Amino acid sequence: MSGQIGERTARTGPHPVEDDATPRPHPSLDPTDATATADAPGTAGVPADEQPTAAVPAVPAQARPTERIPPVRETAGTTAGSPLTERYVLRQRIGSDPAAGAEFWRAEDTVLRRPVGVTLLRRLPADDRSDDPEGTARAGEMIVRALRSGCFEHSGSARLLDVLAPGTHGLPADVLGAAVAEWVPGRSLAETVAEGPVRAQRAAKAVETLSAAATEAHQQGLVLGCDHPQRVRITPDGRAMLAFLLPRPSVSAADDVRGLGGILYCLLTRRWPLSVSDAARAGLVAADRTPAGRLRPASQLRPGVPLELDTLCSGALGQGDGVSRVHTAAAMHRMLADVVAEDADQAFFPPVHDGAPAEPDDVWQDSDRLPDTRNDPRRRRNLRIGLGVLAVGVLIVLGYVAVQLGMLFGGGGTPPVVVPPAASAPVQQQVPAPAAPAASSGTGTAVPDVSATVFDPVGDADNAGTVGNAVDGDPSTVWTTSRYFQPFPALKPGIGVLASFDAAEPLTGLTIDSPTAGAVVEVRSAPSAEPTLAETTLLDTVTLSSGRTTVGLDPGRPTQHVLLWITNLGPDNQTRIDDIGFRRTAP
Repeated sequence: MSGQIGERTARTGPHPVEDDATPRPHPSLDPTDATATADAPGTAGVPADEQPTAAVPAVPAQARPTERIPPVRETAGTTAGSPLTERYVLRQRIGSDPAAGAEFWRAEDTVLRRPVGVTLLRRLPADDRSDDPEGTARAGEMIVRALRSGCFEHSGSARLLDVLAPGTHGLPADVLGAAVAEWVPGRSLAETVAEGPVRAQRAAKAVETLSAAATEAHQQGLVLGCDHPQRVRITPDGRAMLAFLLPRPSVSAADDVRGLGGILYCLLTRRWPLSVSDAARAGLVAADRTPAGRLRPASQLRPGVPLELDTLCSGALGQGDGVSRVHTAAAMHRMLADVVAEDADQAFFPPVHDGAPAEPDDVWQDSDRLPDTRNDPRRRRNLRIGLGVLAVGVLIVLGYVAVQLGMLFGGGGTPPVVVPPAASAPVQQQVPAPAAPAASSGTGTAVPDVSATVFDPVGDADNAGTVGNAVDGDPSTVWTTSRYFQPFPALKPGIGVLASFDAAEPLTGLTIDSPTAGAVVEVRSAPSAEPTLAETTLLDTVTLSSGRTTVGLDPGRPTQHVLLWITNLGPDNQTRIDDIGFRRTAP
């Protein structure tokens, strides 16, 4: 590749700050580079002298003579928390596509402080029998195709923000390249159908947007690669979007059409009709097939599916015959648009029951399946009680109004005082309950040999390698949580430090040294070294101040494991703990 690649694409130097309002430049490619165009759609029919003639993998742009390029930093492995160049940090692995040698991650753009979706191209294990033992040529071809799609934008596809070519400064050693796209909020296909199939009309409306994106991409000679279930996410407003880019080099427009049919089939039946291994990897059930190897129609698995959607699924998946086959994304988009438009025209009529429950925001609810409560004795009794209370309230209000009117128009005189019957009963003196004994203030001797682990039931254990710094008695060594995008409990209910002793100790108290003022910590006792949160017992709740916070405990309840469960991270959605000290009764 020759020429200068745009700043938003492949780079070797530090990453510039990216502005969403700045249009993405179309990368300048060498006419002799044919790696990505040989298989790219839209080259058929182009004269031979206008097509690329050489195949070279994508390489980083050359630095300007005045630039000083620091040495490439090798990173061993890509896990949650690993940096990807000097700008991105990997946060959560979403899935993978082994056929493309790709992994899908939710990452953080540390410059613009926003989540992004990253598709990593892994280095393959060495294979002497392959022409491309480590996948370098494959990665170069995929990167070049990604660069050519830099100007493609559609509401059905995540917008490409950055392309990291092989050899980019700061890439981990096992990564050949990556594509960075805007993060698509919502749920995966597996999460969407976990509670049951989607209403037929909602499924058609969801896939319509993605089919429109595929249509426009095919018209520009591009492909989406939506035939993999983990590349697609369903947004909160019900649209199916391509969330992770960099499809495998062999993907074609016909594969996109099959992928659209597979997504519609999955939303209707909760089964993935294409690759069985992809279905297992995505947490979906593989579609059933007949003894002859054909897919079972969606209407057989879910009676009530409209005929037009059933036929559309079979045609897009290649199960139809003759004119029922769907060959292009444009044809599928037109048919889905007709289904959605027909549903909008019939909004005043109750829809045909298709086997799925109504959504809370649907105009027509399944009231015909609700139990008839008109002759329910309990409901009638509650109604009589409610009417009686209402009548008493009305009488009290009318009496008060009458007294006020009498005072206003009747001249002097004192209105009679009405004593309620309850006032004539003898008043019983309330004897206060004895106060509970105050917890110990934390006096005693220090507890030696304290070990600690990160307690994170739903995450990846923030900074687990440094959690021992919190109990080593040295405030200069610290442990911190990760910095979260949103406060708890948006992503998880909390995170904690589980401290363990050699034996059960009669603790009199503990101290927490932390500069994070405002963090809320629950002190809990745990029955084992690997408990669930439900198995722990709450002892006290404290809000940390900047410096040392003291917590008193009851020495009459010895415990061997103490959990400090952080439910509020404090400022910047991050908590730092310098040291935790435990004290017990003197032996």
